[in-house]
Amino acid sequence: MIRRFLHDPERRSRQVALIVGVVVLVGGGGWFAGSRMQSPADAAAGHRPPDAGPVTVAVQRRHLTASVVTQGSVEFGAARTVALSGPVGASGGSGGQAVAQLVTNLPKAGAKLTEGSVLMQVSGRPVFVLRGTVPMYRTLGPGISGDDVRQLQSALRRLGHDPGGVGGHYGQGTAAAVTQWYRSKGFEPQAPGADDEKQLGDLQQAVTDAQLALLQAQSGDGGASGGPGPDAGGGSGSGTGDKSLGDKDGGTGGKDEEAAPEPPASGAAHALELKSAQDRLDQANKALSAFTSGYGTKLPAGEVVFLPDLPARVDKAKVHLGDTPDGPVATVTSSDVEVRAVVAASDSEQVREGMPVRIDTADGKQVTGVVTKVGGAAAKPGDGRKANGADGGIGADEEGGTGSGAPSAPVPVIVSVPHPGALKNQAGSAVTVTIGVSSSKGSVLVVPVAAVHTASDGEARVRVTRDGKVVDVPVEAGLSAAGQVEVSARGDALREGDQVVVGQ
Repeated sequence: MIRRFLHDPERRSRQVALIVGVVVLVGGGGWFAGSRMQSPADAAAGHRPPDAGPVTVAVQRRHLTASVVTQGSVEFGAARTVALSGPVGASGGSGGQAVAQLVTNLPKAGAKLTEGSVLMQVSGRPVFVLRGTVPMYRTLGPGISGDDVRQLQSALRRLGHDPGGVGGHYGQGTAAAVTQWYRSKGFEPQAPGADDEKQLGDLQQAVTDAQLALLQAQSGDGGASGGPGPDAGGGSGSGTGDKSLGDKDGGTGGKDEEAAPEPPASGAAHALELKSAQDRLDQANKALSAFTSGYGTKLPAGEVVFLPDLPARVDKAKVHLGDTPDGPVATVTSSDVEVRAVVAASDSEQVREGMPVRIDTADGKQVTGVVTKVGGAAAKPGDGRKANGADGGIGADEEGGTGSGAPSAPVPVIVSVPHPGALKNQAGSAVTVTIGVSSSKGSVLVVPVAAVHTASDGEARVRVTRDGKVVDVPVEAGLSAAGQVEVSARGDALREGDQVVVGQ
Protein backbone atom coordinates (compact mmCIF):
# COMPACT_ATOMS: atom_id res chain seq x y z
CA MET A 1 0.00 0.00 0.00
CA ILE A 2 2.84 2.42 0.76
CA ARG A 3 4.39 1.56 -2.55
CA ARG A 4 1.12 2.27 -4.23
CA PHE A 5 0.90 5.64 -2.46
CA LEU A 6 4.38 6.58 -3.45
CA HIS A 7 3.82 5.57 -7.05
CA ASP A 8 0.35 7.40 -7.28
CA PRO A 9 1.11 11.12 -7.76
CA GLU A 10 -2.55 12.23 -7.95
CA ARG A 11 -3.44 10.62 -4.72
CA ARG A 12 -0.36 12.08 -3.08
CA SER A 13 -1.39 15.60 -4.17
CA ARG A 14 -4.83 15.26 -2.64
CA GLN A 15 -3.43 14.16 0.67
CA VAL A 16 -1.02 17.08 0.81
CA ALA A 17 -3.81 19.57 0.03
CA LEU A 18 -5.90 18.11 2.81
CA ILE A 19 -3.09 18.41 5.34
CA VAL A 20 -2.40 22.01 4.32
CA GLY A 21 -6.11 22.91 4.66
CA VAL A 22 -6.27 21.49 8.15
CA VAL A 23 -3.21 23.46 9.18
CA VAL A 24 -4.66 26.71 7.77
CA LEU A 25 -8.00 26.13 9.49
CA VAL A 26 -6.41 25.50 12.87
CA GLY A 27 -4.17 28.53 12.52
CA GLY A 28 -7.08 30.85 11.57
CA GLY A 29 -9.13 29.70 14.53
CA GLY A 30 -6.29 30.37 16.87
CA TRP A 31 -5.81 33.87 15.47
CA PHE A 32 -9.52 34.68 15.82
CA ALA A 33 -9.63 33.45 19.41
CA GLY A 34 -6.49 35.38 20.23
CA SER A 35 -7.92 38.61 18.80
CA ARG A 36 -10.97 38.35 21.05
CA MET A 37 -9.08 37.87 24.26
CA GLN A 38 -8.24 41.06 26.31
CA SER A 39 -6.32 41.65 29.44
CA PRO A 40 -8.16 43.52 32.29
CA ALA A 41 -6.19 46.67 31.51
CA ASP A 42 -7.13 46.48 27.81
CA ALA A 43 -10.80 45.93 28.77
CA ALA A 44 -10.83 49.00 31.09
CA ALA A 45 -9.17 51.13 28.44
CA GLY A 46 -11.83 50.08 25.92
CA HIS A 47 -14.67 51.34 28.17
CA ARG A 48 -13.37 54.89 28.72
CA PRO A 49 -15.74 57.67 27.45
CA PRO A 50 -14.75 59.44 24.30
CA ASP A 51 -13.01 62.76 24.52
CA ALA A 52 -15.44 65.53 25.66
CA GLY A 53 -16.93 67.82 23.01
CA PRO A 54 -19.35 70.79 23.02
CA VAL A 55 -23.10 70.20 23.51
CA THR A 56 -25.00 72.20 20.91
CA VAL A 57 -28.57 73.23 20.16
CA ALA A 58 -29.94 74.65 16.91
CA VAL A 59 -30.93 78.32 16.71
CA GLN A 60 -34.70 78.64 16.13
CA ARG A 61 -36.86 81.36 14.65
CA ARG A 62 -40.29 81.73 16.29
CA HIS A 63 -42.69 84.00 18.17
CA LEU A 64 -41.70 84.34 21.83
CA THR A 65 -44.11 85.22 24.65
CA ALA A 66 -43.24 85.74 28.30
CA SER A 67 -45.95 84.49 30.67
CA VAL A 68 -46.95 84.41 34.31
CA VAL A 69 -48.67 81.15 35.23
CA THR A 70 -50.87 80.74 38.30
CA GLN A 71 -54.01 79.01 39.55
CA GLY A 72 -57.45 80.65 39.69
CA SER A 73 -61.12 79.95 40.30
CA VAL A 74 -64.15 80.62 38.12
CA GLU A 75 -66.58 83.18 39.57
CA PHE A 76 -69.35 85.51 38.47
CA GLY A 77 -68.42 89.20 38.31
CA ALA A 78 -69.53 92.37 40.12
CA ALA A 79 -70.45 90.65 43.38
CA ARG A 80 -72.33 92.84 45.85
CA THR A 81 -74.28 92.35 49.05
CA VAL A 82 -77.89 93.56 49.10
CA ALA A 83 -79.82 94.84 52.13
CA LEU A 84 -83.26 96.41 52.43
CA SER A 85 -83.36 100.14 53.21
CA GLY A 86 -86.50 100.07 55.35
CA PRO A 87 -89.67 98.15 56.17
CA VAL A 88 -92.03 96.76 53.59
CA GLY A 89 -95.66 97.84 53.60
CA ALA A 90 -97.14 100.48 55.87
CA SER A 91 -95.56 101.29 59.20
CA GLY A 92 -98.75 100.18 60.92
CA GLY A 93 -101.77 98.09 60.17
CA SER A 94 -105.39 98.61 60.99
CA GLY A 95 -105.91 99.73 64.53
CA GLY A 96 -102.37 101.09 64.68
CA GLN A 97 -100.77 97.67 65.17
CA ALA A 98 -97.29 97.30 63.70
CA VAL A 99 -96.88 95.08 60.62
CA ALA A 100 -94.53 92.13 61.26
CA GLN A 101 -91.40 92.12 59.12
CA LEU A 102 -90.69 88.44 58.38
CA VAL A 103 -89.17 86.79 55.32
CA THR A 104 -91.90 84.76 53.63
CA ASN A 105 -90.22 83.99 50.28
CA LEU A 106 -86.45 83.59 49.91
CA PRO A 107 -84.11 84.83 47.17
CA LYS A 108 -83.36 81.85 44.92
CA ALA A 109 -79.69 81.10 44.26
CA GLY A 110 -78.92 81.21 40.55
CA ALA A 111 -82.10 83.13 39.67
CA LYS A 112 -81.76 85.70 36.91
CA LEU A 113 -82.88 89.19 37.90
CA THR A 114 -84.19 91.58 35.28
CA GLU A 115 -85.84 94.96 35.73
CA GLY A 116 -89.04 94.55 37.72
CA SER A 117 -88.15 91.07 39.02
CA VAL A 118 -89.19 90.10 42.54
CA LEU A 119 -86.09 89.33 44.59
CA MET A 120 -87.97 88.04 47.65
CA GLN A 121 -91.07 88.64 49.77
CA VAL A 122 -91.37 90.01 53.29
CA SER A 123 -94.68 89.58 55.10
CA GLY A 124 -96.24 88.75 51.74
CA ARG A 125 -95.06 92.05 50.23
CA PRO A 126 -92.70 92.09 47.20
CA VAL A 127 -89.14 93.36 47.09
CA PHE A 128 -88.61 94.49 43.50
CA VAL A 129 -85.35 95.00 41.60
CA LEU A 130 -84.92 98.10 39.42
CA ARG A 131 -81.94 99.53 37.57
CA GLY A 132 -80.42 102.65 39.09
CA THR A 133 -77.36 104.04 40.83
CA VAL A 134 -79.10 106.01 43.62
CA PRO A 135 -79.83 103.63 46.52
CA MET A 136 -83.35 103.40 47.88
CA TYR A 137 -83.12 105.25 51.20
CA ARG A 138 -86.66 106.51 51.92
CA THR A 139 -90.31 105.85 51.22
CA LEU A 140 -91.39 107.57 48.01
CA GLY A 141 -94.85 109.06 47.70
CA PRO A 142 -96.87 112.04 46.43
CA GLY A 143 -95.20 115.38 47.10
CA ILE A 144 -91.62 114.04 47.28
CA SER A 145 -88.96 115.22 44.86
CA GLY A 146 -85.38 114.18 44.14
CA ASP A 147 -83.00 112.13 42.01
CA ASP A 148 -84.38 108.92 43.49
CA VAL A 149 -87.86 109.88 42.24
CA ARG A 150 -86.46 110.64 38.78
CA GLN A 151 -84.74 107.25 38.79
CA LEU A 152 -88.03 105.54 39.71
CA GLN A 153 -89.91 107.39 36.96
CA SER A 154 -87.33 106.28 34.36
CA ALA A 155 -87.66 102.66 35.51
CA LEU A 156 -91.47 102.84 35.34
CA ARG A 157 -91.24 104.07 31.76
CA ARG A 158 -88.93 101.21 30.81
CA LEU A 159 -91.45 98.80 32.33
CA GLY A 160 -94.24 100.30 30.22
CA HIS A 161 -96.00 102.32 32.94
CA ASP A 162 -95.78 105.99 31.99
CA PRO A 163 -95.62 108.29 35.05
CA GLY A 164 -96.44 111.30 32.86
CA GLY A 165 -93.00 112.84 33.20
CA VAL A 166 -89.47 112.27 34.44
CA GLY A 167 -89.00 115.53 36.28
CA GLY A 168 -88.18 114.07 39.67
CA HIS A 169 -91.44 115.05 41.39
CA TYR A 170 -93.76 112.30 42.65
CA GLY A 171 -97.21 113.40 41.57
CA GLN A 172 -100.46 111.65 40.89
CA GLY A 173 -99.16 110.41 37.52
CA THR A 174 -96.30 108.61 39.23
CA ALA A 175 -98.69 107.22 41.85
CA ALA A 176 -100.94 105.86 39.11
CA ALA A 177 -97.96 104.27 37.30
CA VAL A 178 -96.84 102.57 40.52
CA THR A 179 -100.36 101.24 41.04
CA GLN A 180 -100.43 99.79 37.50
CA TRP A 181 -97.00 98.22 37.94
CA TYR A 182 -97.86 96.49 41.23
CA ARG A 183 -101.14 95.11 39.94
CA SER A 184 -99.45 93.83 36.75
CA LYS A 185 -97.23 91.75 39.04
CA GLY A 186 -100.13 90.43 41.09
CA PHE A 187 -99.64 92.66 44.15
CA GLU A 188 -101.65 95.48 45.62
CA PRO A 189 -99.87 98.82 45.90
CA GLN A 190 -99.37 100.53 49.23
CA ALA A 191 -102.60 102.59 49.26
CA PRO A 192 -103.50 104.92 52.15
CA GLY A 193 -104.34 102.97 55.28
CA ALA A 194 -107.09 103.40 57.88
CA ASP A 195 -104.99 105.86 59.88
CA ASP A 196 -104.38 107.97 56.77
CA GLU A 197 -108.07 107.98 55.92
CA LYS A 198 -108.99 108.98 59.47
CA GLN A 199 -106.45 111.80 59.44
CA LEU A 200 -107.77 113.01 56.09
CA GLY A 201 -111.32 113.02 57.47
CA ASP A 202 -110.23 114.95 60.55
CA LEU A 203 -108.47 117.58 58.46
CA GLN A 204 -111.46 117.95 56.16
CA GLN A 205 -113.76 118.35 59.18
CA ALA A 206 -111.42 121.01 60.61
CA VAL A 207 -111.75 123.00 57.38
CA THR A 208 -115.54 122.70 57.50
CA ASP A 209 -115.67 123.85 61.13
CA ALA A 210 -113.43 126.82 60.35
CA GLN A 211 -115.65 127.84 57.44
CA LEU A 212 -118.77 127.75 59.64
CA ALA A 213 -117.05 129.84 62.33
CA LEU A 214 -116.09 132.45 59.76
CA LEU A 215 -119.64 132.60 58.38
CA GLN A 216 -121.06 133.10 61.87
CA ALA A 217 -118.59 135.88 62.56
CA GLN A 218 -119.49 137.59 59.31
CA SER A 219 -123.25 137.40 59.95
CA GLY A 220 -123.11 138.72 63.56
CA ASP A 221 -124.64 142.29 64.40
CA GLY A 222 -122.02 143.38 66.88
CA GLY A 223 -121.66 146.88 65.30
CA ALA A 224 -119.74 145.51 62.41
CA SER A 225 -121.63 147.90 60.08
CA GLY A 226 -120.48 150.95 62.06
CA GLY A 227 -124.08 152.35 62.16
CA PRO A 228 -125.39 154.57 64.98
CA GLY A 229 -126.08 153.04 68.34
CA PRO A 230 -129.16 153.79 70.48
CA ASP A 231 -127.80 157.17 71.43
CA ALA A 232 -126.31 158.07 68.11
CA GLY A 233 -129.10 160.47 67.36
CA GLY A 234 -128.49 162.74 70.41
CA GLY A 235 -128.80 160.51 73.48
CA SER A 236 -131.79 160.05 75.76
CA GLY A 237 -131.62 163.57 77.37
CA SER A 238 -133.99 166.41 76.58
CA GLY A 239 -131.25 168.50 74.94
CA THR A 240 -131.13 168.95 71.18
CA GLY A 241 -129.34 166.45 69.04
CA ASP A 242 -126.77 169.03 67.91
CA LYS A 243 -125.84 169.84 71.42
CA SER A 244 -125.60 166.21 72.44
CA LEU A 245 -123.22 165.37 69.52
CA GLY A 246 -120.88 168.31 69.61
CA ASP A 247 -121.60 171.06 72.17
CA LYS A 248 -118.49 171.39 74.28
CA ASP A 249 -120.10 173.86 76.66
CA GLY A 250 -122.20 171.31 78.35
CA GLY A 251 -125.88 170.77 78.34
CA THR A 252 -127.72 167.64 78.64
CA GLY A 253 -125.51 166.02 75.96
CA GLY A 254 -122.53 165.79 78.35
CA LYS A 255 -123.36 162.25 79.36
CA ASP A 256 -123.78 161.28 75.69
CA GLU A 257 -120.14 162.25 75.00
CA GLU A 258 -118.94 159.68 77.58
CA ALA A 259 -120.95 156.87 75.87
CA ALA A 260 -119.77 157.74 72.32
CA PRO A 261 -116.60 155.48 72.27
CA GLU A 262 -118.64 152.25 72.70
CA PRO A 263 -119.41 151.69 68.99
CA PRO A 264 -115.73 151.80 67.96
CA ALA A 265 -114.80 149.37 70.75
CA SER A 266 -117.51 146.95 69.67
CA GLY A 267 -116.38 147.17 66.03
CA ALA A 268 -112.75 146.36 66.92
CA ALA A 269 -113.79 143.24 68.80
CA HIS A 270 -115.82 142.10 65.85
CA ALA A 271 -112.92 142.71 63.49
CA LEU A 272 -110.66 140.62 65.73
CA GLU A 273 -113.27 137.86 65.73
CA LEU A 274 -113.41 137.91 61.94
CA LYS A 275 -109.61 137.81 61.64
CA SER A 276 -109.38 134.92 64.09
CA ALA A 277 -111.99 132.93 62.16
CA GLN A 278 -110.18 133.61 58.89
CA ASP A 279 -106.83 132.54 60.36
CA ARG A 280 -108.38 129.32 61.61
CA LEU A 281 -109.71 128.59 58.14
CA ASP A 282 -106.37 129.37 56.48
CA GLN A 283 -104.53 127.06 58.86
CA ALA A 284 -107.06 124.26 58.34
CA ASN A 285 -106.77 124.59 54.56
CA LYS A 286 -102.98 124.62 54.79
CA ALA A 287 -102.90 121.46 56.90
CA LEU A 288 -105.32 119.70 54.56
CA SER A 289 -103.32 120.75 51.51
CA ALA A 290 -100.05 119.50 53.02
CA PHE A 291 -101.59 116.16 53.87
CA THR A 292 -103.34 115.63 50.53
CA SER A 293 -100.15 116.48 48.63
CA GLY A 294 -98.66 113.30 50.10
CA TYR A 295 -101.87 111.30 50.12
CA GLY A 296 -101.99 108.42 47.68
CA THR A 297 -100.06 105.34 46.56
CA LYS A 298 -96.59 105.16 48.10
CA LEU A 299 -93.50 103.05 47.45
CA PRO A 300 -92.13 101.81 50.82
CA ALA A 301 -88.37 102.00 51.30
CA GLY A 302 -88.04 98.24 51.73
CA GLU A 303 -89.93 97.24 48.60
CA VAL A 304 -87.34 98.28 45.98
CA VAL A 305 -83.63 97.52 45.56
CA PHE A 306 -81.79 99.56 42.91
CA LEU A 307 -78.87 97.79 41.16
CA PRO A 308 -76.57 99.62 38.75
CA ASP A 309 -76.39 96.75 36.24
CA LEU A 310 -79.08 94.37 35.07
CA PRO A 311 -79.56 91.55 34.36
CA ALA A 312 -77.98 90.11 37.48
CA ARG A 313 -78.05 86.73 39.19
CA VAL A 314 -78.62 85.69 42.79
CA ASP A 315 -75.43 84.15 44.13
CA LYS A 316 -76.78 83.11 47.53
CA ALA A 317 -79.47 84.00 50.06
CA LYS A 318 -78.28 85.37 53.39
CA VAL A 319 -81.59 84.98 55.25
CA HIS A 320 -83.92 82.13 56.14
CA LEU A 321 -87.68 81.85 56.17
CA GLY A 322 -89.09 83.65 59.18
CA ASP A 323 -86.04 85.88 59.65
CA THR A 324 -86.37 89.61 60.20
CA PRO A 325 -84.53 91.24 57.28
CA ASP A 326 -82.49 93.68 59.34
CA GLY A 327 -79.17 92.95 57.59
CA PRO A 328 -77.88 91.60 54.27
CA VAL A 329 -80.51 89.51 52.52
CA ALA A 330 -78.61 88.22 49.49
CA THR A 331 -75.43 88.36 47.44
CA VAL A 332 -75.93 89.14 43.76
CA THR A 333 -73.51 89.13 40.87
CA SER A 334 -73.55 90.03 37.22
CA SER A 335 -74.12 87.26 34.70
CA ASP A 336 -70.56 87.75 33.38
CA VAL A 337 -67.98 85.04 34.08
CA GLU A 338 -64.60 86.02 35.49
CA VAL A 339 -61.58 84.23 36.90
CA ARG A 340 -60.02 85.31 40.20
CA ALA A 341 -56.39 84.50 40.88
CA VAL A 342 -53.33 85.72 42.76
CA VAL A 343 -49.79 86.20 41.47
CA ALA A 344 -46.52 86.49 43.34
CA ALA A 345 -45.47 90.01 44.25
CA SER A 346 -42.40 89.72 42.01
CA ASP A 347 -44.58 88.78 39.02
CA SER A 348 -47.25 91.38 39.72
CA GLU A 349 -44.96 94.17 38.55
CA GLN A 350 -45.23 92.75 35.03
CA VAL A 351 -49.00 92.24 35.03
CA ARG A 352 -51.12 95.08 33.64
CA GLU A 353 -54.79 95.59 32.84
CA GLY A 354 -55.63 94.64 29.27
CA MET A 355 -53.09 91.80 29.01
CA PRO A 356 -54.30 88.64 27.22
CA VAL A 357 -54.92 85.50 29.27
CA ARG A 358 -55.21 81.83 28.40
CA ILE A 359 -57.38 79.77 30.76
CA ASP A 360 -57.03 75.97 30.87
CA THR A 361 -59.66 73.80 32.53
CA ALA A 362 -58.93 70.57 34.38
CA ASP A 363 -60.31 68.54 31.46
CA GLY A 364 -57.99 70.18 28.91
CA LYS A 365 -60.30 72.80 27.42
CA GLN A 366 -59.17 76.37 26.75
CA VAL A 367 -60.80 79.79 26.71
CA THR A 368 -59.32 83.27 26.46
CA GLY A 369 -59.74 86.29 28.72
CA VAL A 370 -58.22 89.64 29.56
CA VAL A 371 -56.86 91.13 32.79
CA THR A 372 -59.37 93.71 34.07
CA LYS A 373 -58.03 94.49 37.54
CA VAL A 374 -54.77 94.02 39.41
CA GLY A 375 -54.58 94.33 43.19
CA GLY A 376 -57.11 94.56 46.01
CA ALA A 377 -60.13 93.08 44.26
CA ALA A 378 -59.99 89.31 44.20
CA ALA A 379 -61.83 88.68 47.48
CA LYS A 380 -64.62 86.13 47.40
CA PRO A 381 -68.12 87.47 46.73
CA GLY A 382 -69.46 89.26 49.79
CA ASP A 383 -66.12 89.41 51.65
CA GLY A 384 -65.68 92.90 53.09
CA ARG A 385 -68.23 94.41 50.74
CA LYS A 386 -70.73 96.96 51.94
CA ALA A 387 -74.49 96.71 51.64
CA ASN A 388 -75.88 97.38 48.16
CA GLY A 389 -72.52 96.64 46.58
CA ALA A 390 -69.92 99.17 47.69
CA ASP A 391 -66.48 97.85 46.77
CA GLY A 392 -64.08 98.14 49.68
CA GLY A 393 -62.34 94.75 49.55
CA ILE A 394 -60.67 93.48 52.70
CA GLY A 395 -57.87 95.83 53.70
CA ALA A 396 -57.61 97.35 50.23
CA ASP A 397 -55.17 100.24 50.24
CA GLU A 398 -54.72 103.20 47.92
CA GLU A 399 -52.10 101.39 45.88
CA GLY A 400 -54.48 98.54 45.15
CA GLY A 401 -52.56 96.01 47.24
CA THR A 402 -53.87 93.66 49.83
CA GLY A 403 -53.19 96.08 52.66
CA SER A 404 -51.02 93.62 54.55
CA GLY A 405 -47.98 95.84 54.22
CA ALA A 406 -45.81 92.81 53.34
CA PRO A 407 -43.90 93.43 50.09
CA SER A 408 -43.94 89.69 49.33
CA ALA A 409 -47.71 89.27 49.76
CA PRO A 410 -49.44 87.80 46.69
CA VAL A 411 -51.41 90.24 44.56
CA PRO A 412 -55.00 89.47 43.45
CA VAL A 413 -55.89 89.59 39.76
CA ILE A 414 -59.32 89.55 38.07
CA VAL A 415 -59.66 88.19 34.53
CA SER A 416 -62.83 88.82 32.54
CA VAL A 417 -64.02 86.14 30.11
CA PRO A 418 -66.16 87.70 27.34
CA HIS A 419 -66.93 84.31 25.79
CA PRO A 420 -66.98 81.80 28.65
CA GLY A 421 -67.61 78.70 26.53
CA ALA A 422 -66.28 75.80 28.60
CA LEU A 423 -66.50 77.87 31.78
CA LYS A 424 -70.30 78.16 31.69
CA ASN A 425 -71.88 76.65 34.78
CA GLN A 426 -68.38 76.05 36.21
CA ALA A 427 -68.51 78.56 39.08
CA GLY A 428 -66.10 77.53 41.82
CA SER A 429 -63.97 75.25 39.63
CA ALA A 430 -60.17 75.55 39.53
CA VAL A 431 -58.36 76.57 36.34
CA THR A 432 -54.80 77.33 35.22
CA VAL A 433 -54.24 80.97 34.29
CA THR A 434 -51.47 81.95 31.85
CA ILE A 435 -50.99 85.71 31.51
CA GLY A 436 -49.01 86.90 28.50
CA VAL A 437 -47.00 89.71 30.08
CA SER A 438 -44.85 90.51 27.01
CA SER A 439 -44.36 89.34 23.45
CA SER A 440 -41.79 89.59 20.68
CA LYS A 441 -42.52 91.60 17.57
CA GLY A 442 -43.12 88.79 15.15
CA SER A 443 -40.76 85.81 14.69
CA VAL A 444 -37.30 86.25 16.19
CA LEU A 445 -34.14 84.18 16.64
CA VAL A 446 -34.17 82.37 19.98
CA VAL A 447 -31.59 80.29 21.80
CA PRO A 448 -31.55 78.64 25.23
CA VAL A 449 -30.63 81.01 28.04
CA ALA A 450 -27.63 78.73 28.77
CA ALA A 451 -26.18 79.57 25.34
CA VAL A 452 -25.66 83.24 26.21
CA HIS A 453 -22.60 84.31 28.19
CA THR A 454 -21.00 87.62 28.99
CA ALA A 455 -17.47 88.21 27.78
CA SER A 456 -14.78 90.13 29.64
CA ASP A 457 -15.71 93.27 27.71
CA GLY A 458 -19.26 93.06 29.10
CA GLU A 459 -20.78 92.12 25.74
CA ALA A 460 -23.24 89.23 25.40
CA ARG A 461 -22.04 86.43 23.13
CA VAL A 462 -22.99 82.97 21.91
CA ARG A 463 -20.54 80.28 20.77
CA VAL A 464 -21.29 78.77 17.39
CA THR A 465 -19.71 75.60 15.91
CA ARG A 466 -18.62 76.07 12.28
CA ASP A 467 -16.34 73.85 10.23
CA GLY A 468 -15.27 71.96 13.32
CA LYS A 469 -14.36 75.12 15.18
CA VAL A 470 -16.13 77.10 17.92
CA VAL A 471 -16.40 80.85 17.31
CA ASP A 472 -17.81 83.64 19.49
CA VAL A 473 -20.62 85.71 17.97
CA PRO A 474 -21.59 89.02 19.68
CA VAL A 475 -25.38 89.26 20.20
CA GLU A 476 -27.94 91.54 21.77
CA ALA A 477 -30.30 89.73 24.14
CA GLY A 478 -34.00 90.60 24.22
CA LEU A 479 -37.15 89.02 25.63
CA SER A 480 -36.69 85.95 27.81
CA ALA A 481 -39.40 83.34 28.40
CA ALA A 482 -39.61 79.66 29.35
CA GLY A 483 -35.82 79.17 29.30
CA GLN A 484 -35.46 80.79 25.86
CA VAL A 485 -34.07 84.22 25.03
CA GLU A 486 -34.42 86.42 21.97
CA VAL A 487 -31.05 87.25 20.35
CA SER A 488 -29.98 89.36 17.41
CA ALA A 489 -26.57 89.68 15.76
CA ARG A 490 -25.08 92.05 13.25
CA GLY A 491 -25.59 91.15 9.64
CA ASP A 492 -25.59 87.43 8.94
CA ALA A 493 -23.40 86.45 11.89
CA LEU A 494 -26.16 84.26 13.38
CA ARG A 495 -28.68 82.32 11.35
CA GLU A 496 -31.55 79.95 11.97
CA GLY A 497 -30.18 76.40 12.23
CA ASP A 498 -26.74 77.41 13.52
CA GLN A 499 -25.52 75.18 16.33
CA VAL A 500 -24.89 77.16 19.51
CA VAL A 501 -22.93 75.70 22.44
CA VAL A 502 -24.95 75.19 25.63
CA GLY A 503 -22.42 73.02 27.51
CA GLN A 504 -19.38 70.78 27.29
